[in-house]
Amino acid sequence: MRTHVDLVGVLFIIWGLLTALVGVSTLALGIGGASIIRSAGDTGHVAASVVVALLLTLAVIAIGWGAAHVAIGVPLRRRRPWARMLALTFGTIDLLLLPYGTALGCYALWVLLNEDGKRLFSGYP
Repeated sequence: MRTHVDLVGVLFIIWGLLTALVGVSTLALGIGGASIIRSAGDTGHVAASVVVALLLTLAVIAIGWGAAHVAIGVPLRRRRPWARMLALTFGTIDLLLLPYGTALGCYALWVLLNEDGKRLFSGYP
């Protein structure tokens, strides 16, 4: 079971880094769109402004979501009980993110809710 918990921690870190990378890419796209709107000089670009605002908002959310996964994955590998609870919470939310988040969420829930998984975080052999 130790290897499963370690793998969940590594998968959380990888998922977090990939999500943050998508967030940084989206941020660059939003900044590029904002600079195009600004260089046009016209104030009649309402739809483009809404899209840029949406891109920037999604970018911040993705970067935060990715950073949170990395911040959970590292202490999860060190068997911190609070990291197990956060991994269960984030794994449950990840179930909605098809298809990879669903796979990660299912695997995390299976490993961390298993009796052997619980025992690893309780401090008892």
